[in-house]
Amino acid sequence: MLQRIHEIVARDTGRSLSAAAGSEVAGVLKELDGQAYPATLGEQFLNREVTIVFADLRGFTAIASGHPAGVVIQLLNSCFIRMSEIIFKHQGTIDKFMGDSIMVLFGAPVRRPDDVARALACAVEMQLTMSELNLAHQGQGLPDLYMGIGINTGEVLAGMLGSERYSEYTVIGDEVNLASRIEAFSLRGQVLISQSTHERSRDFVEASDPIAIHVKGKPEPVSLREVIAIPSLGLKVPRQEFRRSHRIEVRLPFAYQLIDQGVVLPEVHSGTIRDLGYHGALIELARELPLYAEIKLSFKLPIVDYQLQDVYAKVVGRKTGDGLPQMGSEFTSVPPEANLKIQLFVQLMVFTDRP
Repeated sequence: MLQRIHEIVARDTGRSLSAAAGSEVAGVLKELDGQAYPATLGEQFLNREVTIVFADLRGFTAIASGHPAGVVIQLLNSCFIRMSEIIFKHQGTIDKFMGDSIMVLFGAPVRRPDDVARALACAVEMQLTMSELNLAHQGQGLPDLYMGIGINTGEVLAGMLGSERYSEYTVIGDEVNLASRIEAFSLRGQVLISQSTHERSRDFVEASDPIAIHVKGKPEPVSLREVIAIPSLGLKVPRQEFRRSHRIEVRLPFAYQLIDQGVVLPEVHSGTIRDLGYHGALIELARELPLYAEIKLSFKLPIVDYQLQDVYAKVVGRKTGDGLPQMGSEFTSVPPEANLKIQLFVQLMVFTDRP
């Protein structure tokens, strides 16, 4: 097997593997030999602890519907190529691509003592690379992309699944489902981790205070933390930098539609925007929406005379008080021109309010 790898590399690159690289590949092959894939389907489905990383592009539904297919494929390919490079650098295993999402494993099929640390470093580097990609996309006139990432560590069943015609090595179990739910709660640019992942990395990662959320299928709230930085590697999640913006008090009527599993529902509701920033708004509605509900908004900015369409957001908090329910929302996708108009409107309002 090692000789075959040498031949493939030499044929593709014109150079043989160095002695050091050959030794590293030999070590990986030895690990795989000790933890081999089962020869027969279902023969060897093993319990093992794995760290699961789910990464999903935020607001990609709006991008896909508003741009030609060639542009969409170009964006996906440029993003997933870079993400794959980072995953392989940290010795993760890509379990599958699911449309605009990636599922990555650390600890299967090969286990290493630092699986959790490598998973976290991989996730933070993925977010840093998203910022680099967006800079490049802006120069090409392409829309920005943002990624939400969820990570969980726990025991799963790992092995070959499928038939003789088609099969794949994968992991199944409740811990996989939880990782997927955590990713669904993440916002653009954010890395959220479960309590079990944090317990295995508390000396390695800097994280926020625990956040309690209610997850489908769990009777009790689940504790999550947001990754802020990995000090020993000099890595910081860039999300911390673009949260800050002016927020202005307004009373702007808006229309919204709920989004269910990526589908925009036809019924149109109304509400009032009570304050607005570059990246989100405080909305007032006749009814309370669930935390992390996704909505599509349209509203008019009076001073700049601009009608916003196709603005997507996620409910991220609730404000208690008298009167109608008020909820904090964060924009997950805003068309480039609309984004500029929001910033201009906020800046003009800030200037107007100053004495």
